[in-house]
Amino acid sequence: MVFDKKYDNTSVFSPENLLREARRQKSLNYFEVPKICVLDPDGDIVKWLKNSNLIQKEADWACYHTELYTFKYDEITYGIIGCAVGASFAVLVAEVLFVSGCELLISVTSAGQSLPIDDPPYFVLIEKALRDEGTSYHYLPPSDFIHISPKMLSILKDNFSNQIKIHNGSSWTTDAPFRETASDIEHCKNLGIATVEMEAAALYAFSEAKKKAVVCFAHVTNQMACQKGDFEKGEENGSLDALKVIEFTANSFMTQL
Repeated sequence: MVFDKKYDNTSVFSPENLLREARRQKSLNYFEVPKICVLDPDGDIVKWLKNSNLIQKEADWACYHTELYTFKYDEITYGIIGCAVGASFAVLVAEVLFVSGCELLISVTSAGQSLPIDDPPYFVLIEKALRDEGTSYHYLPPSDFIHISPKMLSILKDNFSNQIKIHNGSSWTTDAPFRETASDIEHCKNLGIATVEMEAAALYAFSEAKKKAVVCFAHVTNQMACQKGDFEKGEENGSLDALKVIEFTANSFMTQL
């Protein structure tokens, strides 16, 4: 059975109503998140901030599925959620964050290398993502790729410090990391796709459909574990470099407000 999707139709189930009922059940107050929020699928940034006593858990965050923390970095206050892995979960969290006061969502996810554009670890600002997952098709009609918004790309381009290895490139978003076959990887290489991860296509489809500001970075840390010593992310599991990427992105965005 194939649904005849009506992309302009409003969803019956809304994030606003989910939060309303969660607050009622948990006897929580309304909580407005910081304007800039971060998705940390690996959870390493959250872990480092906790270990450094730089983070605070927000007790009135009502989402059933996650814990939200706040922290201050270079004079900007952020909300952050760890371990939101995969397209459908990432977009569920994004929906809830944006109805709670978020104005920019930054995702920094670890990723595999498909094209060897540098030696891992390094970051890729994902300009477009191959839609090899399911969530994006609930937001936008079928297409091969989904792009970062032109406005966000314009804000971010050529804005990063030379101290961090950041490349602009494309990504393959998959729902099945253990089905990255040799033929699929070769196909992605032929398309010029630099990396593979699990969230960007869905987040960018949500961004375009709902007109929300979303930026996705791939932290390329591995070559699909095809050699020993893979998955090394750098100092403090890459958290310090990731925070610099987040800082530069947030500062760029804030200058446009």
